[in-house]
Parts: sequence; C-alpha cells; structure tokens
Amino acid sequence: MKFMKRFNYLITVMACAVLLFSVNSCSDDDTSSVGKLSLKLTDAPFPSDLVSEANVTINKIEVRNSSKTDENPFIVLSEESSKFNLLELTNGVTETLVDLEVPVGDYDLIRLYVADAEIILKDGKKYDLKVPSGAQTGIKIFIDPSIKVKGGLTTELLLDFDVNNSFKAKGDPSSPEGINGFNFVPVIKASNVSTTGTVEGSVVDSADKAVKGAVVSILSDGEVYTTALTNDEGKFVVLGLKAGTYSVKVEYNELTPIMKENVEVTVANSTKLSLKFTE
Repeated sequence: MKFMKRFNYLITVMACAVLLFSVNSCSDDDTSSVGKLSLKLTDAPFPSDLVSEANVTINKIEVRNSSKTDENPFIVLSEESSKFNLLELTNGVTETLVDLEVPVGDYDLIRLYVADAEIILKDGKKYDLKVPSGAQTGIKIFIDPSIKVKGGLTTELLLDFDVNNSFKAKGDPSSPEGINGFNFVPVIKASNVSTTGTVEGSVVDSADKAVKGAVVSILSDGEVYTTALTNDEGKFVVLGLKAGTYSVKVEYNELTPIMKENVEVTVANSTKLSLKFTE
C-alpha cells in the first residue's frame, strides 16, 4: 500500500510536466509588432522505485492568438519531433522547446501534439501507451487568464504536466509483475508566470537529516493544487503558483505528516520553507 500511494503521486507529478513560455522582446519599443517566445518544458517528480523513465514525444506545438479575427488564429511554434524523459525534469529543471518571435496579441490556448508516450520500469519492461486525441487534434490547454504579448515586454507561461493524474497503472502496482499496463489521460494546467511565484524549501527528520522522497503537496482551499518530491538533499521546488495563500503538507512513509498553514506566495518571488518531522 505504501508503494501504491507513492506510485499514484509519481504518475501525478510526471511534471510536475511544466512547459514555460518566456516572451522576450528585441527592443524597448512597445509598438513593436513581435515579441520573442521561448517555450520550455518541466515536470514534477515521479515517486516510484519501479519506474526508470516516463517518456513523451511532442511533434507539434501551436498557440492561439485570440486577437486575430479575420484569419486562422493558430500559430505553429514547432513541428520538430522531440522526446523527453519527464523524470529528468524535476524541482525547477526545464527544457527549452522553442525560442522564436511571435506577433503581439492575446494568447489564450495551446495545442500540444503528443505522438507517443511510454513508461519503462527499472526491470526493463516497457509499456507503449495509447495517446488519446492529442496525437491528431492536439491536447488543448486553456490559458486563463490569457497572456498579452507586447513589443518590449516579457511574458511567461508555465504548463504543469500533472503526471500523477495523467498516468494510471493497471493491475497491481505494488510490484512489476502486478502491473499490466497504463492508461494515459493527459492533465495539464497553465499558469501565467507574471502573476505567479515559487515555493521552495528543505525537509529533515527529527535528527536533522535530509529526507529524500518525501511528497510535498501544495493545497489550495483544501484541494491538492500540485505536488513535488524532495531530492537527495531533502530539497524541493514548486513553480508556477498563483499569488495567494496555501497550505503545505509533507508526507513520508509512516511518519506523522507535516502541515504548514498560511504559506504566502507573492508574484515573482520565492517563498522559502524549512520543514521538520517531529518523530
């Protein structure tokens, strides 16, 4: 049951799969007709001792400029096929997908085309997953509120690929022999980085030793907003949190969970936490 719990978090967190738009202008002139768009991918950790790789192949990315009313509003950002192991993109690590100029305007939707998805267990067993309509029509990721690209300004959008809810094991995930496949239903949310902040920190046990593999849940109004996993040094980073007040819950094996209330997140800042298990 311990593994089942950790595994469910793992395939909630396969980023964390965080995509990051970074719109950089080439000048300080607000009347410029283009801005520069850098699209990055990130992921939250995937807490399983059985899984070595969680791969997705992205072969096309489009974004919708809702300001266009007299023509096709979608702009193709990339048609290059790229494969990413989401387990390598954790705790604030990102991967650049595209870096190019786009017309100014309001952008409210991304279409992400996923050609393939697979899980590889540490014993070498591989599962090729059926990709829903995302391969043909693109996975629709709404940007709410929309982002405004202006000449001379920088705007960023973070896409969080929620692995835990996107990859669901079939069978009994308590051992490799019990797993007979995975269902892939992509869950991705978008956060406007211009209105978001970061929570980062460290987790130690009662003897002040770093705790590796603790599940850190960010709660909003009692519901899990996103999760992270502590690394070898007991540290974690959660990106793309809207400004506001959150609760932070830390769980590890049979230890009594840590609950930190009223954690304030402010725009363009990082809230730092030091968390300790009492037993």
